[in-house]
Amino acid sequence: MILVPEDVPSGGFPAGSGVFPVGGVRLRVLEGDHPFHLASREAAAANWQAEITANPALFNGRMVFQHRLSFFDGIVVGEGYLVPYSTFLWWRRQPGGAGGFHVFGFPVIVSADGALIAVRMARHTANAGQVYFAAGSLDPNDIVEGYCDIAGNMAREVFEETGLNLAEAESDGRYFATYSGRRLTILRLFRFSLSSAELLERIAAHMAVDEEKEIAGAVAIHNADPTAHPYNRAMFPVLDWFFAKTR
Repeated sequence: MILVPEDVPSGGFPAGSGVFPVGGVRLRVLEGDHPFHLASREAAAANWQAEITANPALFNGRMVFQHRLSFFDGIVVGEGYLVPYSTFLWWRRQPGGAGGFHVFGFPVIVSADGALIAVRMARHTANAGQVYFAAGSLDPNDIVEGYCDIAGNMAREVFEETGLNLAEAESDGRYFATYSGRRLTILRLFRFSLSSAELLERIAAHMAVDEEKEIAGAVAIHNADPTAHPYNRAMFPVLDWFFAKTR
């Protein structure tokens, strides 16, 4: 059990944007409204109209958005609220991420031949064309007894987008993270006994029957070349870290 004070102030993350180990994650979800949501409802609504005009397929569901976020004695501690996705899209436009923090789970899938397996997002998604690990923001499905279930989020998102079952992979259970611009990406390695070609075949078979079609394809990554794919920026420190470990 993770025992930390509930009132730890925001901050405490390592300097720089590299990968660092995390001993645990404790993200509490509070009742009520996020202060950023209350302060920016009109601007977020206007921005949402512009967003859906450009991309009518966007869905204004609810997600967990952090109000406070800290790194205390090796533990990630946070307090957040459920907000509409439109609030989050408006927050993404704020300089330096002012007003809140975004926590994002990154399940790092490793094939038997040492490749990383990532997906390319479909055209109708908010990150159209970007390549990153199958993942998604924390939402009401990921709240267990008032706290965010990061491992559950990873398993759900990977299965929904790729059809892969993380329970079939080996994991040592350790978390790692990167932090930059009030965005925290939480990582965990999952090693499959299948080759990269076999994993890509499984994902292609899932895509053929998947009704949501959130992804446009999957890729096997064999090195840290930042120009190999149109990566989401959260991928760069993870690629450097992983392939440095395997050299």
